[in-house]
Amino acid sequence: MVTVSIIDSVLKEGRKALAENEVKEVLREAGIPTTDFQVARSISDIDQKKLKFPVVLKVCSPSILHKTDVGGVVLDVPKDQFEQEFSKMREKFPDDKILVESMQDRKVEVIVGLINDATFGLTIMFGLGGICTEVYKDVTFRVVPIKREDAEEMLREIKAAPILEGFRKIKVDREGIINLLLAVSAFGEKYMDRLDQMDLNPVFIKSRGVIVVDAKMLLK
Repeated sequence: MVTVSIIDSVLKEGRKALAENEVKEVLREAGIPTTDFQVARSISDIDQKKLKFPVVLKVCSPSILHKTDVGGVVLDVPKDQFEQEFSKMREKFPDDKILVESMQDRKVEVIVGLINDATFGLTIMFGLGGICTEVYKDVTFRVVPIKREDAEEMLREIKAAPILEGFRKIKVDREGIINLLLAVSAFGEKYMDRLDQMDLNPVFIKSRGVIVVDAKMLLK
């Protein structure tokens, strides 16, 4: 299994944090949709024919979890500036790999997480992403594992619930969100003995489908 192999490799290296590409590979095996990506140290290792421009460049390192804070993310890179921006990123982070993925149309953003609580054990968190998470702390929690009814309640509990119910004709895939919460819960239950926390933020919610754009994971 990909997940077991990655987790074992990370722990063998004495790490607790996974790099973004490792997290996304783990999520995919769990049936959680993520962006398509390529990871490389050299631009010659990137298959540009498979890229849909504009793209995003991210430093990809288990030691850099907050990429934006260190200038490790470049958005909206067009094809004619790709090689130049890739080289700049390599110069800035010479010891790390670079992750390349196509830009996603910005939709409603949510955050989904797993957190090991000292009292309750592994809990799942859900809320609207962006400013709602950072400023208003508009999130809700449940103890893992959850059932469908729990996931439905979580969608209704946050203050921003009207956005998920078609406010101003905003179309979101509520069923996709529910399935995502159930999949994350199942993943957490399966790897509860090894998982410390996981942060999927942002997750873009489309009119049909959801996609994890960025992800972090820490092991015990």
